[in-house]
Amino acid sequence: MPKTLDVNTFLENDGVIFDVRSPGEFSHAHIPGAISLPLFSDDERARLGTCYKQESQRAAIDLGLDIVGPKLAEYIKKARSLADGKTAKVHCWRGGMRSTFVANALGSLNIPSCILEGGYKGFRNWALDILAEPPPFTVVGGLTGSGKTAFLHELRSRGEQVIDLEGLANHRGSSFGGIGQGPQPSTEHFENMIAVELSGFDVTKPIFIEDESRLVGTCKVPDGIYSAIRTSPVKYIEKTLEERLDNIEKDYGSLPIEGLVAATERLHKKLGGARTQEAVRFFQTGDFRSAVTIVLEYYDKTYRYGFGKRSEKATKHTGCI
Repeated sequence: MPKTLDVNTFLENDGVIFDVRSPGEFSHAHIPGAISLPLFSDDERARLGTCYKQESQRAAIDLGLDIVGPKLAEYIKKARSLADGKTAKVHCWRGGMRSTFVANALGSLNIPSCILEGGYKGFRNWALDILAEPPPFTVVGGLTGSGKTAFLHELRSRGEQVIDLEGLANHRGSSFGGIGQGPQPSTEHFENMIAVELSGFDVTKPIFIEDESRLVGTCKVPDGIYSAIRTSPVKYIEKTLEERLDNIEKDYGSLPIEGLVAATERLHKKLGGARTQEAVRFFQTGDFRSAVTIVLEYYDKTYRYGFGKRSEKATKHTGCI
């Protein structure tokens, strides 16, 4: 019989994580690094749910066996190939019939396997517990364009512990942050990625994180993480306006004009109609720096206001540690 492992042991053990939930469940959110190996399609899962509600559990089990039977051989071959000699770490929604069935089928062919206790639901509870009480952070702060993200990347390259919220959210954090980026994860998957990263850190050593607002694009920063950001000591990067404009032009200057204009127009209530139109006109005529200077009026004011509400004094910091 495959062993059932708690979340920490399941994640720490070597092997390949197989998520046997439906494709829709996986695409919404999953354990980072897991491979989708659905036992049932989304439509098949819906049929099973309807059968369970309208008939009985026994009828749903029989239907499930009828669905799986014809495709089981190919399914196991695929699992064997993906496992590639490693342990198959299997989970479904609650660590029930789907994961047990798959793990037993693999075990019968001498493919080592184990099951996640409580399934994905158990993992989510574990993740939420971590996010509710995170360790203290060292927060990297600074006005827009000061190079906070680049600074975090430099720290990570030196072996420091870093949570890159913008990287995990696939968004650079402003009205302009989604331009040229791919789709964002769901907030649930964003939370999963943060929790798994935090679980691997040594809490006796510094953990660096960027000073973020509650939303990074459409991803909501977990309440516990946001609270820790607001109450942790800050290393503040000071740059001149010209240095900041250089950084912003490097990151955004080659992006499509229509994207920059649309992002600016989304700020019209904050900038005011006249200043918004002026910034748009600068973008359209190729005067990138003048346009950004106007946009920074809003972002600088907002950041300074939020930063001023901190109880801790920021540590003035320029350059890299």
